[in-house]
Amino acid sequence: MNTQLLPALPAGSRDRKGPGSFRARHRRRLFRTDLLTTAAWASIAAAVALWLADGGTSEFSTLAGAVTALGIVTGLAGMDLVLLMLLLATRIPLIDQTVGHDRALEFHRKLGKPSLYLLLAHGLLIAIGYGMAEGLDPVSEAVSLWVLVPDMWLAFISMALFIAVVVTSLVAVRRRFPYEFWYAVHLLTYAAVATSLPHQFSVGGLFAEGTWQRWYWLAACIATGAALLHYRVLEPVIATFRHQLTVSRVVQVAPGVVSIEMHGLRLNELAGAGGRFFIWRFLAPGLWWHPHPFSLSAEPLQFDASGRGLLRITVRNLGRGSAQLAGVKPRTKVAVEGPYGIFSTAARSRDRVVMIGAGIGITPLRALLESTPFAPGQATVILRGRTEQELYLGDEILELARNRGATVFHLTGPRSARHTGSWLPDSATDAGHRLADYAPGIADADVYVCGPGAWARNVLEDARAAGVREDQLHYERFDW
Repeated sequence: MNTQLLPALPAGSRDRKGPGSFRARHRRRLFRTDLLTTAAWASIAAAVALWLADGGTSEFSTLAGAVTALGIVTGLAGMDLVLLMLLLATRIPLIDQTVGHDRALEFHRKLGKPSLYLLLAHGLLIAIGYGMAEGLDPVSEAVSLWVLVPDMWLAFISMALFIAVVVTSLVAVRRRFPYEFWYAVHLLTYAAVATSLPHQFSVGGLFAEGTWQRWYWLAACIATGAALLHYRVLEPVIATFRHQLTVSRVVQVAPGVVSIEMHGLRLNELAGAGGRFFIWRFLAPGLWWHPHPFSLSAEPLQFDASGRGLLRITVRNLGRGSAQLAGVKPRTKVAVEGPYGIFSTAARSRDRVVMIGAGIGITPLRALLESTPFAPGQATVILRGRTEQELYLGDEILELARNRGATVFHLTGPRSARHTGSWLPDSATDAGHRLADYAPGIADADVYVCGPGAWARNVLEDARAAGVREDQLHYERFDW
């Protein structure tokens, strides 16, 4: 089924953006991306250059010294990458609002293997270099370092912890364990960094008095630690006390799907966060320790100018953790972090917008439709489900579209078994329909896709085939 709606009300002032305003903001975001990328590479170059400037070049006078020097260089680069990994996972607003939370974590994961390989090379080359200078094989030299150097055993512990973190982060391994187990193991990264530092004082020389690299590494470590403490600990605590969220009621939307409404303070500060996600902790027995990443399914409803009001998330039973939320009692206190990500107006680069959602992925689009600016006729919303019942909040989206002048399509029915790459219903696929048939002019639109991974990948491929560029594609991921 598809339904086209024309505007019933004049477009409000929030719908009228000047021509090119989204493009200008998009260019600024790309510029910030380039600056962050340059800064990341520059940090590695600076670490190595400062070591060379502080006398590192003299290490290359002998073969044993050259091997040791290469070990030091790989260690410097590896440690710098580890600090960059921590910063990418810190949820710093500048990074989050420039590249997005999903992309930041993607880069974080990609740096895992290179940093581990560099640190392993560091340990191996140092053992070989020292061994060549002392006439020992690498194994004997490693044992000697463990026994004779007071802090060296901590370096070995650090390496073991880094290996554990990287191995458990591999997709094939990660999917075998619940999120909580993986998260607990991942916290070992902080222990790995802490245990890697002491041997730098005793044998590494990075913190030697009177060297530039001493100040570089002190600044890098202190800044990273301060960012982690502020954005991962203090900000969530401050946000929780600022908004004082409390569950008002839990409403069943469909079988296995509920909307949780919460009242709180200063909710006007969260306006315009449609599409972005928050981390929720419901402070009840058996629930308080479990973080839930959910987007708003409606813009905050304000009661007064002080920001008192209601906000709402909509949750589907997709596992033990989310299933428990259906039983949350009114008056339960809620801890909150966020908002995070740029699945929002912040990612817009075009005046036209196309939103495509399936299943529970429809609910963030409902909030995005409510908040993102567009003129009548410039927005298309495509909702996908096997049945009408799976078009969660579909009636609310129809009403919003009617008021704002958007076009809505309801596409229901099973996917075709004969067309493995299709995301459309069987009947639409057999008729030869593609995404561009529902959204003419999509090549000049921002496309927001939210839904199950395999389905979303098919939508993205269809969008690319229709001429949509990568920087116009915005995909909300559900995996971790």
